[in-house]
Amino acid sequence: MHRPDRRGAGAALRSPSTLSLLGLLRHVTDVEREWFHTRFRGTPVPFLYRRADAKDAAFDEVDPAEAEADYERLLKEWQSSRVSVATAALDDAFEDELRGPMSLRAVYLHLIQEYARHNGHADILRQRIDGEIG
Repeated sequence: MHRPDRRGAGAALRSPSTLSLLGLLRHVTDVEREWFHTRFRGTPVPFLYRRADAKDAAFDEVDPAEAEADYERLLKEWQSSRVSVATAALDDAFEDELRGPMSLRAVYLHLIQEYARHNGHADILRQRIDGEIG
């Protein structure tokens, strides 16, 4: 595995990215749908933002005019996820095609890691927006 250069020019590179707070919000909406409905429950639901021809559409196709609607979709998706697993036990398992057998507990752990990573991204973005640290 390539170790990034943390002392030289590589450490100072800036990423021309489409990462945004709204993009993160849209991304985690699709993540919720995928993990709780499609993977855990085995009930395929379409992504709201990601498409086969545009895997990063959640980030690349943000529209500030849709921010409130996108936020409402995330709130609804969180509620839908809770309902989807309300009767499940943490040890209930399914077969994930990439990871093999996984329990609901493992899904929660995976999503805690995913949200933690994206919360870090969001904090950096927020600092750039409002200039406040912490």
